[in-house]
Amino acid sequence: MAALPTFEKKRLMGLVAVLSFGLTSLFAVLELGVLVPATFVVGFLILLPVVAVLGEDFPLVEPADATAEAAATADAGQAGSREDDPVATLRRRYATGEIDEAEFERRLDRLLETEELEGTVDGDEARRRADELTEIEAELESNSTSP
Repeated sequence: MAALPTFEKKRLMGLVAVLSFGLTSLFAVLELGVLVPATFVVGFLILLPVVAVLGEDFPLVEPADATAEAAATADAGQAGSREDDPVATLRRRYATGEIDEAEFERRLDRLLETEELEGTVDGDEARRRADELTEIEAELESNSTSP
């Protein structure tokens, strides 16, 4: 048997409200008689208050700590997607020890070559990145000479 999906409390309440309203309207248009008030009563007067009162104890509502973890993960994912700059990504990977100094320098050189090609199209951006790369190289040299 498949596990039931879980939702945030607000989302589940919104889903119940939208479905209740939609089904009540549909049944009214189709002139299904007793289903119109029954759908309204079950959705708005029974399900919504039950979800609101029970909260996390309701089977379809996910626990608050899981919601907080999901939000933190989503925020981290958005921050990572905003970091489109390859130099910043390279810096981060070098700083965390994911790549060594030789690999960092090799990739930095490749980025410099790529930047020179892009410089013909966008001179200001290429100059700014070249300045950043020069600063990075200077930091690398100073770090490699220090004990």
